[in-house]
Amino acid sequence: MARTIPMLGAIVLSHVALSLLAAPAFAQATVQAATPWVLSPDMGYGYDASGKTAAYKMGTNNAKFLLKGAKKVPKNTLFFIGDNGQLYMRSGPYLEDDGKFKFGPG
Repeated sequence: MARTIPMLGAIVLSHVALSLLAAPAFAQATVQAATPWVLSPDMGYGYDASGKTAAYKMGTNNAKFLLKGAKKVPKNTLFFIGDNGQLYMRSGPYLEDDGKFKFGPG
């Protein structure tokens, strides 16, 4: 007959609960480093009239139409959402000489 230890279950549960509560705080602390975008050549990324973003699987049957009117994004371009929810892009340097983000906190 197996014996149960009620306190052990409570300790394990409280450890899991503390881990789950601490995870968002830890994630916020580590957000400072730049992370690369994961863009795929077979996907299209949209920003619609109401400000919503979406990703779409693309095919090759209408590639000529897709490229008509398309423009290359210049290097050193920063995309960001303003306080008003509008998507903006800014061309030009966005890193300091030491590699830090010019527009970051502090």
